[in-house]
Amino acid sequence: MEDVIEIQEQFYILAKATRASGRRAVLQHGDMFAVFDLHGNLGTMGPSEEGLFFEGTRYLSRLRLRLNDRQPLLLSARVKDDNALFGADLTNPDLATAEEGRVVTRDLVHLFRSRFLWDAGWYERIRICNYAHTRLRLTLAFSYDADFADIFEVRGTRRTHRGSMLLPEIGTRSVRLGYRGLDDVERYTRVEFGAEPTELSDHQARFEYELDPRQDLCLPLSIACERSGRSARHRTYDEAFEEASAAIEKAHHQYADVESSSERFNQWLRRSAADLRMLIAETPYGRYPYAGVPWFSTPFGRDGIITAMQLLWVNPSAARGVLTYLAATQADSVNAMQDAEPGKILHETRRSEMARLGEVPFGRYYGSIDSTPLFVQLAGLYVERTGDQEFAVKLWPHIERALDWIDHYGDRDGDGFVEYARRSSTGLAQQGWKDSQDSVFHADGTLAEPPIALCEVQAYVYDARRRAATLAEMLGHTTRAGRLRDQAESMRVAFEEQFWCEELSMYALALDGQKQPCKVRTSNAGQCLFGGIASPERARRVADALLSQDLWSGWGVRTVSARACRYNPMSYHNGSVWPHDNGLITAGLSRYRFDDAVIVPFSGLFEASLAVDLNRLPELICGFHRRIGEGPTLYPVACAPQAWSAGVVFQLIQSCVRLSVDADKRQLSLYRPILPPFLRELTFRNLTLPFGSVDLLFEQHAHNVGVTATRKAGDFEVRVIE
Repeated sequence: MEDVIEIQEQFYILAKATRASGRRAVLQHGDMFAVFDLHGNLGTMGPSEEGLFFEGTRYLSRLRLRLNDRQPLLLSARVKDDNALFGADLTNPDLATAEEGRVVTRDLVHLFRSRFLWDAGWYERIRICNYAHTRLRLTLAFSYDADFADIFEVRGTRRTHRGSMLLPEIGTRSVRLGYRGLDDVERYTRVEFGAEPTELSDHQARFEYELDPRQDLCLPLSIACERSGRSARHRTYDEAFEEASAAIEKAHHQYADVESSSERFNQWLRRSAADLRMLIAETPYGRYPYAGVPWFSTPFGRDGIITAMQLLWVNPSAARGVLTYLAATQADSVNAMQDAEPGKILHETRRSEMARLGEVPFGRYYGSIDSTPLFVQLAGLYVERTGDQEFAVKLWPHIERALDWIDHYGDRDGDGFVEYARRSSTGLAQQGWKDSQDSVFHADGTLAEPPIALCEVQAYVYDARRRAATLAEMLGHTTRAGRLRDQAESMRVAFEEQFWCEELSMYALALDGQKQPCKVRTSNAGQCLFGGIASPERARRVADALLSQDLWSGWGVRTVSARACRYNPMSYHNGSVWPHDNGLITAGLSRYRFDDAVIVPFSGLFEASLAVDLNRLPELICGFHRRIGEGPTLYPVACAPQAWSAGVVFQLIQSCVRLSVDADKRQLSLYRPILPPFLRELTFRNLTLPFGSVDLLFEQHAHNVGVTATRKAGDFEVRVIE
């Protein structure tokens, strides 16, 4: 592979020059996703992340369409608001013809490519129309290839050995390319055309046409991803599109409809909701939000939990799917290679060849210090939102196992804090959400030695115990509930004593293996407010620090202060801005009722959404200070779409309206709702509750926000608490 360099950091995502050379489009369905240029081609500019991927393997590495041996000119391209379909309008450049001396001038032939993904299949339709006044002889040529590269190879990891390519199978209208991996799995890419080509080989198909003026024709194309034990079902373009459209419509009804007085804000809402519907995939245990395209299109524990939290008020079914999946995959034994211990919640799982072979540790990997307490938090929040006691009963044994892991494996030295040190030699060195090798350090830049206790993880554990206590009480385990509350309070007191740094006006990033605080101003302290562990007085000081010039970029809170010695606005975790991080911080600010502060990250992220392609907030942006008249600086290998970046807009809304549900009392409560200044009105339609449904209208007034229930189905009370 060209332009691959050796990087010491494990699982580094290699950034290539081609990465930033042009805009790309993304489609996803389930375990399949595609990244391609706006012409609809892929793999035409050298090594890049472009391709058609299935189960972590690139099944199509090149697809190029040419008209009379020339690349068509791009007129326009777009992915629909609901992510259902990609469309590109193309036309001919100046073309030489077989007739001597004749040139077909540009803009006489219109090509339209429409494309979608469904059930491990790529479906495309190419329409050609002749707008010339004379008959034209045209050639459409497709070149294609499949390298069957593992996603980690595409990211830049070198392999000393690979499997073997299989002999191509060429039919009258189809080509089947194959690869037998070192894992003994055979993988196949089947390219099939809706008409018989004039020429067909293992890497090219040509079609010859003569079109009269205003004559058009349509050529369907499908690409199926198959492997040992899984053959693709044959469908026509129309059949597949009908199934895909029905699934999108069904998924749409799982969400409450949210609309505002700002069309620009509505565009962000629509794109975010569509991205989430696209990223949430069916699994054997329910629907689960895959983390992001292209690098993390798979279940991640932390990402899935936080996305479900963001969506809880607008679509609680997402949380049920996440909890069911993670309970089913909860670790039940010690496995050092997987960083697994009984009761621990999954970090990530992959099904690609390198994962299956153990060349990377992520086949099923548990190296996440925060997924387990976050799992317990989500369980408590879900039952509070839905009143689903029957599900709580089923989930309780898994909650108890998670709590037991926190007490015994999480707190490995018995000091009352939860810390990590990897067991696997190939696993992640840093196991919080900032999992770069250099993300936890002291004020002088020295990297912290494990075991490491991150500040935000203690907040997660504190909140997890309190929410588990509420569940225990509901299920009749009153003694257990009291013990959990006592543990939480003891932890809170110790946390204040050992993590607070007066000179920083915030909590230390972490305690290292010698129990020395990492005295660095970071966004992690903001997530302590999300967990509720901070005292009100210190929470206010943290809020002020987060919005001070060294941490506030203008678009969001930076991961690390600009005054820190390891600050780099172009780094992954040491100075960048992450939307989901800002969403959790905003939720924390809201928890402490810091209304003035809540509006700041909400406004910053909204304004960032106006400046990025498709109003799609990426995984992260660079942390440069905001410049007048310019948009945010993009991070070169950020995933887009990314589930928890798409979900952040819903968390920001919840941070303003502060909606809560009491199923026993049949009450929907809104605690001193606020709206950002750019929204005069906000409307919820078909908000589903355990006891009915409701439509709500929020209206911005001079001194407060008015709330009206414009429709109510069911016997319950709507309370607005000032």
